Amino acid sequence: MLQRDYTTSQLDVLEAEAIHIMREVAAEFERPCLLFSGGKDSIVMLRIAEKAFWPAPIPFPLMHVDTGHNFTEVIEFRDRRAAQLGARLVVASVQDSIDAGRVVEETGRRASRNRLQTTTLLDAIEENEYDAVFGGARRDEEKARAKERVFSFRDDFGQWDPKNQRPELWNLYNARIRKGEHIRVFPLSNWTELDIWDYIRREGIEIPSIYYAHTRKVFERDGMLLADSEFIIRDEDEPLQEMTVRYRTVGDVTCTGAVQSGAATVEAIIEEIAVSRITERGATRADDRASEASMEDRKREGYF
Repeated sequence: MLQRDYTTSQLDVLEAEAIHIMREVAAEFERPCLLFSGGKDSIVMLRIAEKAFWPAPIPFPLMHVDTGHNFTEVIEFRDRRAAQLGARLVVASVQDSIDAGRVVEETGRRASRNRLQTTTLLDAIEENEYDAVFGGARRDEEKARAKERVFSFRDDFGQWDPKNQRPELWNLYNARIRKGEHIRVFPLSNWTELDIWDYIRREGIEIPSIYYAHTRKVFERDGMLLADSEFIIRDEDEPLQEMTVRYRTVGDVTCTGAVQSGAATVEAIIEEIAVSRITERGATRADDRASEASMEDRKREGYF
């Protein structure tokens, strides 16, 4: 007798939930957009969007808040992937915000444009009248992000108040907003870093080469391996070393650290992550080390 297996894998459950969320947003909101940086989480989110609306094109634009200090490999991938899909890519430039006097660029040894992204993001949302913005944040990344709902309400100043969020019982989402307000939507909230990589393996998704082990000139600062870059001021006591590294997360060059690794395939990365006891942001993001509540402070101001 023919035996049928009706069991559903964890990835199938997560994928179905994310597809449901994206379709809800497309049905409830007038002008959504999807944040796409070329990083692994936004790449997975883009694949989910493809599946959610196939064979129709993705019914909303992609947007990247570009600090101007990003890794070349990631920007090249971002542009190529958007072109392959025929999607409209909106690039919100931090440099434009600096030139317009909207923000003041930091100076000094630890200067970074990462925090300046908030103003650029909020200006782009207002200019384009987006009422829902998909983000690739996951609850396992950082304790402030663990507080997020799937539909994260933002007031007319773009601010996040963790005490003023809406219940989401039985996966029912409240999409009601007034003019000027918007919702940040996180379809990957319940995914883990390991889920992301398992999904990349299962789907055969292409990702930027920076995620795989490669030889790069780096230097150590505060226990992190930062890339040799024209955007970082390096002191005399921070000598360059040529090492085999990869990146668990990608962002602004000035605050994103590499990890020593020989993992050159998705399978090897999965094995490496499975035994890691440090979160990707905890290990490689200097911007999260500014204070105990640095991410929550930025989120209250309007950060992703």
